[in-house]
Amino acid sequence: MTYTIRPMDKEDIAQVNEIDREAFPTQWPPPNYYQEIKNKIAHYLVVYDNTRILSGSPHIHEKKPNKASWLFPWRKHALAVEIPPPEYYIVGFAGIWMLTDEAHITNLAVRGEYRRKGLGELLLIALIDLADELKARFMTLEVRASNLVAQSLYSKFSFMEMGVRRGYYIDNREDAIIMSTDVLSSYSFKEHIKQLREALQKKLV
Repeated sequence: MTYTIRPMDKEDIAQVNEIDREAFPTQWPPPNYYQEIKNKIAHYLVVYDNTRILSGSPHIHEKKPNKASWLFPWRKHALAVEIPPPEYYIVGFAGIWMLTDEAHITNLAVRGEYRRKGLGELLLIALIDLADELKARFMTLEVRASNLVAQSLYSKFSFMEMGVRRGYYIDNREDAIIMSTDVLSSYSFKEHIKQLREALQKKLV
């Protein structure tokens, strides 16, 4: 697998904002991810491409001893130049808010050039795992009524339509579809996610 998922930190926010603007161009107001990192109920993940680094990020290379280090061995470490690790190219992110026993999905987005590669599913599985670790009983979300692609993804993962919030989105007064899972600890839900996980692993190899 060429992708890695880890918790989001402040160094990731510039790339996350890029993805957010691309995926949600009409979203208002935009999330303040600096505040979200400090928010105790918020938990965000990023997925990055292990084979690609951010433009301008330094490459890792083997350091060669210089003449001065041989002449003055006690100065070897002082003279060595530390090369910072490269910034990997973040291709998607997702987050939840933990509200008592409910894990509420706040957003899930993937860069346009990386869509239809299974990364939305990868992030969603990671959120489900995270919600389970945080002892959530179930998961919920709102999705635009017009976003049929997202609804299809969530339905695939056993999210069920529970209702409608009329005029929920401020920018165009579009309705939001409320979706929720069954109990995360239920046998049927766990077995279904296990099957989807195994299928995705084969796809991403």
